[in-house]
Amino acid sequence: MNKVKIEIYHKEEKVTTTLYVEQISENKFRMIDNDFCNSKLTLGTEFETKINKEKKHEITKITKESEFITRRFGLTPNHKESDYRMLGEELTKRGGFWQLDLGSIATVNIPKGFEFDIDQIIKDLDLKLVEITE
Repeated sequence: MNKVKIEIYHKEEKVTTTLYVEQISENKFRMIDNDFCNSKLTLGTEFETKINKEKKHEITKITKESEFITRRFGLTPNHKESDYRMLGEELTKRGGFWQLDLGSIATVNIPKGFEFDIDQIIKDLDLKLVEITE
């Protein structure tokens, strides 16, 4: 795996984010985590870019959608991080992925066919997570 750091300019948001990605070819990349600014760029998504005049990458086409179900949640201060970490570690053990952004936003990548109902686990652990949807 050829892991590289690239800067992606998001035209709609007018922001640039720095991402670590797997480089597949000269202008084709695969996400190895989730882009906080672009909800389409999630773990496993493959995309092509062009270099703009500021020498930043701009996405021209998503060539392969992520095979994961991606959900974002706002974390409540009522729980310790260890409560969330336990859930994240179980997800990782079963082929999923999770990350924490800005200290309060959890993004989870759930493998298709995941054996547990995430909503039920959240309810059972009484985590009171708020799902962030576009």
